[in-house]
Amino acid sequence: MKENSWLNLPSLSMPVKALFTGYIFVVGLGLMMAGAQIMLTHGMADGKFGLSVDDIVYSYYGNRDGSKLESKLNGSMKEHATPEERLTMIKWARNGAEKTEWQTTIKPIVDAKCAMCHAHIPTIPNITKFDELEKVAAVDHGADYTSLTRVSHIHLFGISFIFFFVGLIFSMAVGFNRITKAIIIFIPFAFLILDIASWWLTKMNPNFAYFVIIGGFGYSLASAIMLFTSLYQMWIMPLRGQSSTENTWTEKV
Repeated sequence: MKENSWLNLPSLSMPVKALFTGYIFVVGLGLMMAGAQIMLTHGMADGKFGLSVDDIVYSYYGNRDGSKLESKLNGSMKEHATPEERLTMIKWARNGAEKTEWQTTIKPIVDAKCAMCHAHIPTIPNITKFDELEKVAAVDHGADYTSLTRVSHIHLFGISFIFFFVGLIFSMAVGFNRITKAIIIFIPFAFLILDIASWWLTKMNPNFAYFVIIGGFGYSLASAIMLFTSLYQMWIMPLRGQSSTENTWTEKV
């Protein structure tokens, strides 16, 4: 059975091209923002900018030589407190997070530097309360299973919708045989499953951290290929085809 020869990206009508292009631009911007968010959160888990295997291990397996509080103070939260304040809180956590020092030494720092976010944003721990900060000051075992479950189902549902529409647009591309096109469309879904599964595996064994990076890189690369190919075939290829007698792009309403 042959594919529809008229239903292809170069010959789409101008309104449909505008619709697809707007979606591609917004999705592309969203992917860049997601990358920036990863760099500013997971990418700072080891206290250094840039995503590394250590960042992945600290985020999911944890830094079991220290606390999550220490990891944050040396990582993504480093700029929100002075070196002296960070050292005071880290020493307090290492010494067992005693409640006797909480009211006089730790709470003033937390109220001044942390409360503006942690006391008002419901999705992050309210460390202005001793019971909550005590949990964060305990040995860092990485992401807990409740948060992994929540984030996993959000990513699986949300990102799969993005890949579905990106793949649907790319399915109208020309110049690819069916098998190649099908593989390119399927790759992001496969790497998304690998990425999410690797979170859980890394939680149990830090050696799986490499697969998190491979999964994220794989679906990002495949998505980029589909997005740029779709834009090229909608807007540049028809202009080149106008000067060729072999390729005549006829717009369909």
